[in-house]
Amino acid sequence: MDPKLQITIDSANPHQQAVWWAETLGWTVEPSDPDFIQKMIDEGHASEDETLIFDGEIAWKVGAAICPLDQLGKLPRQRILFQLVHEPKTVKNRLHLDLDLGDKDEVRSMLLDRGASFLHEAMQGPFTWYTLADPEGNEFCIR
Repeated sequence: MDPKLQITIDSANPHQQAVWWAETLGWTVEPSDPDFIQKMIDEGHASEDETLIFDGEIAWKVGAAICPLDQLGKLPRQRILFQLVHEPKTVKNRLHLDLDLGDKDEVRSMLLDRGASFLHEAMQGPFTWYTLADPEGNEFCIR
């Protein structure tokens, strides 16, 4: 078995979150399909209110996804889907990502420059990590 995993993250701005996380992970934003979206509108299966223009192209308003570049277009694939929700985040996440992206001090500096927030440093035995929040406040750890 070769399981693929999709993680879905609630988001106020799915497209901006997808761009931020794709850059963070070295993944790619899955492209929109403007012709398909327009066809759905033309056939009455969707309305223009369900779309937006992002980075110069029509896209579904409800979400955006990212995946590793080598999996783009394949099914199944590992991916993170950012889905539109209207209520703001108000409490700590019940689930978060733990990432090893290289030297944690360099990564922390780079992510802070890109809009992340530093929350705290933690330690357990000889292991240390930083807890940060993405631009929408979703917690994640770098180790």
